[in-house]
Amino acid sequence: MERVIRSNRRSSVGDKKELFHVIHKVPAGDTPYVRAKHLQLVEKDHDSAIVWFWKAINCGDRMDSALKDMAVIMKQQGRAEEAIEAIRSFRHLCSKQAQESLDNLLIDLYKKCGMFEDQIELLKQKLRMIYLGEAFNGKTTKTARSHGKKFQVSIKQETARVLANLGWAYMQQNCFAAAELVYRKAQTIQPDANKACNLGVCLIRQGNLHDARTILSDVVNHRFLDGEESKAVSRAIELLREIESQPSISPMDIGLNIEEAINDWSPLRSKRLPIFEEISTYRDQIAC
Repeated sequence: MERVIRSNRRSSVGDKKELFHVIHKVPAGDTPYVRAKHLQLVEKDHDSAIVWFWKAINCGDRMDSALKDMAVIMKQQGRAEEAIEAIRSFRHLCSKQAQESLDNLLIDLYKKCGMFEDQIELLKQKLRMIYLGEAFNGKTTKTARSHGKKFQVSIKQETARVLANLGWAYMQQNCFAAAELVYRKAQTIQPDANKACNLGVCLIRQGNLHDARTILSDVVNHRFLDGEESKAVSRAIELLREIESQPSISPMDIGLNIEEAINDWSPLRSKRLPIFEEISTYRDQIAC
């Protein structure tokens, strides 16, 4: 009888531990990575968590997850430049499957640090991988996470997302002609109101107020049905007011230097993507 009671107690303790790991999403064990996750998720001690993530990286304990999790915490703490350096220094020790998620994290970090040249080059690299069928580790879809929920992302959705990010990065460099073409391409793949507003901004900055007015009116008239539509409508209304306050300017009156706005694909210049062929020939198109 005593043995049965002891056995039941041990089983009860084991069940509680298991439940603890499930509730807090903390892996079981006593390794540096497990300690880091416990500090991060349970004790909310992010500084100590980073210390233990470093220990996990140095001893090769769940390298992929340790590097990504540490970089995310650093980003949250305003230490984005440290996170960038960590990923650049240790990503070669991570698996091939982890590289894509590390790229996505780097893109966000570059954006946060205002490192737009690096962001653009990495986005170009991602587009090239999609074009060559190397994205998603060769699969047509991948599982992504957002706010704790899993969902499927298709190659089509990923392409539109990467193009939208590329367009935004060009906008930060005031390369509005290049951004326009990238946004137009993204809209043909997966149109939405937010990208339409950004396209409208590109057109306004180039003086093409007629086309900008048409696109922004589509947003106001709810031609795009997506989760961000209500915010985009308010923004489109503000941009339309801006249009009404200024005279029209021909794009030909603006000094467009597309060759400086878009660099050739490097190092494989002879194998550029169609979108960049379109951009590089934009000057000829507007001259017709």
